[in-house]
Amino acid sequence: MYQEKVKVLWNRKIGPEYYRIGLTCHHRYEDARPGQFVMLRFPGQTTPFLRRPFSIHKLISDNNQTIGIELLYKVVGEGTKKLSGIQVDDIIDILGPLGNGFAFSHHYKTVYIVAGGIGVAPLVFLARYLLEKGVDTEKCEVFLGGRSKDDLLCRDEFIDIGMKIQVTTDDGSEGDQCFITHPLEVASKGSRPDVIYACGPLEMLTCVLDIAEKYRVPCQVSIETAMACGMGACLGCAVEKKGPEKAYFHACLDGPVFDAG
Repeated sequence: MYQEKVKVLWNRKIGPEYYRIGLTCHHRYEDARPGQFVMLRFPGQTTPFLRRPFSIHKLISDNNQTIGIELLYKVVGEGTKKLSGIQVDDIIDILGPLGNGFAFSHHYKTVYIVAGGIGVAPLVFLARYLLEKGVDTEKCEVFLGGRSKDDLLCRDEFIDIGMKIQVTTDDGSEGDQCFITHPLEVASKGSRPDVIYACGPLEMLTCVLDIAEKYRVPCQVSIETAMACGMGACLGCAVEKKGPEKAYFHACLDGPVFDAG
């Protein structure tokens, strides 16, 4: 984990509400795992007061050395609105990489990736990681859902590395008009994958977990939740555990990726 002030390499608008921001970083981010995140703040400013969490979307490399990270974000509030106005060469304070990422096994041959909206952010990093680990990407399938066609992000990145992709939208503006979990269940019933990786809204993740349990598929989900410190001190990201006794995980320390088992 490193706290450092980093320079903005780019901050590009890619959709009505979506941006990609590139940041320089410590070279040891080369050890970051898909699913990990950083906590970001604006140096010398008190608004917003608390850091904001962002999944690592990509590693930026030059001559086979990691020189930066890219974050994918959606403008949803005061913090991300301010972030969207950041310019090249501006300075941002980041803390990371934090949290537990997705786990990988060489036994995973057929992989399903499920993304809902901005939940796709850590899954592009994961897809590239699987490729580096020697997974046959033609045996991987991506299920990409959004409220409308404007919320379907990163399709080209998945296609470029050879992954099949299915898209759905809530309003029918592109793909089938249904939740992304519908084609996921159809596919899981017809051809059981070795693992399902997912990130998106809680309602979607709950349905993904039900499908994984129904067809007995190992499943890992990345939870989207508010965080204030990223280190488990504030207890602001408590996630209730399953079981008869009331107990909690901390998404920043125990997650944000959780194994369904």
